[in-house]
Amino acid sequence: MLDRRQFLHLTRLFSTSIGMSIAVSSCDRIFHPQASQPSDNDRVKIGYIPITDASPLLAAYDKGFYRSEGLEVSPPQQYYSWDAISQAFINREVNVVHLLMPTTVWIRYGLNVPGKVVAWNHTNGSAITVLPNIDRPSQLGGQTIAIPSWYSIHNIVLQLLLRQYGLEPIVQPTDINLQSNQVQLAVLSPLDMLSALSKGDISGYIIAEPYNLAAETTGAGKLLRLTGDIWKDHACCVVFMHEDDIRDRPEWTQKVVNAIVRSQQWSRSNRLELAHLLSLDGSKYMPYPASVLERVLTSYDSDYYTRTGAMIHPEWRSQRIDFQPYPFPSYTRSLVEQLKKTLIQDNISFLEQLSADFVVEDLVDDSFVKQALMKVGGPQVFGLSLDLSRTEEVHI
Repeated sequence: MLDRRQFLHLTRLFSTSIGMSIAVSSCDRIFHPQASQPSDNDRVKIGYIPITDASPLLAAYDKGFYRSEGLEVSPPQQYYSWDAISQAFINREVNVVHLLMPTTVWIRYGLNVPGKVVAWNHTNGSAITVLPNIDRPSQLGGQTIAIPSWYSIHNIVLQLLLRQYGLEPIVQPTDINLQSNQVQLAVLSPLDMLSALSKGDISGYIIAEPYNLAAETTGAGKLLRLTGDIWKDHACCVVFMHEDDIRDRPEWTQKVVNAIVRSQQWSRSNRLELAHLLSLDGSKYMPYPASVLERVLTSYDSDYYTRTGAMIHPEWRSQRIDFQPYPFPSYTRSLVEQLKKTLIQDNISFLEQLSADFVVEDLVDDSFVKQALMKVGGPQVFGLSLDLSRTEEVHI
């Protein structure tokens, strides 16, 4: 459980208008943990943020993949900010969540909360969206850009891009004017970003779908770069579970991972049905109609995005969002190395002590996903190499 110091730390790191209201309303449950303990420890309790990264966890529920494994499962619980879902996981209100991969690093080593990554949820699926009058990254100087969390692949990728163009990411009081080479970073909930962009409170944001396509559809913004065109087939969110569940209930854990891997296989082949399932026209997991989700999941005009400059690596043939479960060690290693170089508004002394190789072995348990892959036909079903290896490609 969080003590008061950790709770305040958490809400500061993920502070948003929506997130803070939820955090405050949840204080009583946080400091009186008896009220938040699950009554049935064998029940799968899913937590998610309404972004497409959560698709496999949600489809596994709607399509009955958890139940086909013999699992009891509660309806997925929606949270509106990363602080809220992180608190829910730490307080054991939920036991299977999708979390930003860097956030899992912070929860395990910054807060010393025992959790492990057991699979990826997806690849790609995020973008940098900016006001319509911004055409090039160099024009971001003197502007404010929103990120979903300090501990996110979004923060890492954005800062890689800014530095490539000679721009300095900073955090400073809003009443101080920015210099022409400075970019102010601000943490916002995904659900707040489009509104802030439309009002002109920010000049852009980097986030998962469908919030980038929503800006395109409404004309409030346009894509500056697709993140999967900067870091090829990167993960954003991963499946995170409590370490004692993994240790003490390996059969239960294996069934959970089996269901998620099967869901990812189904999602790749049934994108239109997945779009309907997620949308307001289906199970209402996302605040958008099926038409928007269909474009996210099925329409990827590489010629158009190459012309606009949002994509400069069409030869990668990456999907706008794709699904595969294997947590590549090379990615974890590179992510930790990049995280240490990234501006984070926090005391990151714990990061300085971490060895990337240690995190690869300690944070991630890939044994369950390897077994699950064999049940669906092996790594090749997802287009993965049989030896489950790859080299990270990061090109600005």
